[in-house]
Amino acid sequence: MPTYPGLIKSKLPKIGTTIFTVMSQLAKEHQAINLSQGFPDFNSSEELTDLVHQAMKKGLNQYAPMAGVIELREEIARKTEKIYKINYHPETEITITAGATQAIYTAISAIITEGDEVIIFTPAYDCYEPAVELNGGKTVIVQMHAPDYKIDWSQVRKMINQRTKMIIINTPHNPTGTTLEKEDLVALEKLISNTDIVVISDEVYEHIIFDNKIHQSVALFPKLAERSFIISSFGKTFHNTGWKMGYCLAPKNLMVEFRKAHQFIVFSVNTPVQYAIAAYLKNEANYLQLSGFYQQKRDFFVDLIKPSKFEILPSKGTYFQLLSYKNISEEKDTDFAVRLTKEYKIASIPVSVFYSQSVDEKILRFCVAKKEETLEQAAKILNSIV
Repeated sequence: MPTYPGLIKSKLPKIGTTIFTVMSQLAKEHQAINLSQGFPDFNSSEELTDLVHQAMKKGLNQYAPMAGVIELREEIARKTEKIYKINYHPETEITITAGATQAIYTAISAIITEGDEVIIFTPAYDCYEPAVELNGGKTVIVQMHAPDYKIDWSQVRKMINQRTKMIIINTPHNPTGTTLEKEDLVALEKLISNTDIVVISDEVYEHIIFDNKIHQSVALFPKLAERSFIISSFGKTFHNTGWKMGYCLAPKNLMVEFRKAHQFIVFSVNTPVQYAIAAYLKNEANYLQLSGFYQQKRDFFVDLIKPSKFEILPSKGTYFQLLSYKNISEEKDTDFAVRLTKEYKIASIPVSVFYSQSVDEKILRFCVAKKEETLEQAAKILNSIV
């Protein structure tokens, strides 16, 4: 087919294939253990799968309401009120989405217009900046650094101006596994109290937080909640990322705008899965026990690799573990990650790709949402690298 080079001007000229796709494909080509892309290698609950099947057999297979099945929205409202002591109305303040990435894009597209500025904190999940750019906005970057990846709120204050429309936060944080503390949310609340700035709070790992810490959701801070979209993910919570099921919480005035965009981006999402999750959420243990489940995996992996030459950075949440290889090699992290995949048969994600500008601190991200035998095999390889 003939091509016409001048026909299309890319809206994302700097963007190529996502690193997750690249590293997973490389792992497949070289038959490497894939600890790169963030997905479990074990099945989700058989009970939950059976509930999906039951919903299908009942004939619940047509379009769901645009905002989502009301039974699921009601269960989310109950869960949110129980954990965070805040009421979101299931009719007007909760929307079910095709995963968290769609929810984030929808929130951005609902609010951001040409010339608006959005503050993001890098290293950052890679969907934020492209979504802003596709909607004509400009990202303003605040860099965080190893080992603690703390936000310098005095720096944030200097970057706020009349064009600042949105701030995107993420806790527990992908890729670093760090968490925001109460004082961070208080600082953010004070910074934007007399502004029109809207917040997106990416909380997809809200139920995966370690060492008896409390997840500091925006929902716990009323003055922040009233200007925030809170995004969460059932795919992360229930070990089925391929189902692409998430949701958004927001006050009614923000949700009205969110749904205007949502109805034309995806309209509605998988109907039988929504009914199944609504039933599954009735048992609180299905999400309240998740932190302990993943902490066991984190601790198991960390104990296994203690003899290695990798430096273990603290992981306070998510299902990711950062390892520094500065005692092993001076290679760029992208090159080292590729070499580990090809030569040692273990795939990871180089953390530098989560920065918009090159920041290479010799750190790789490994996913620990794996079976114990997978983690044992991975640890054996890591311990052999000198």
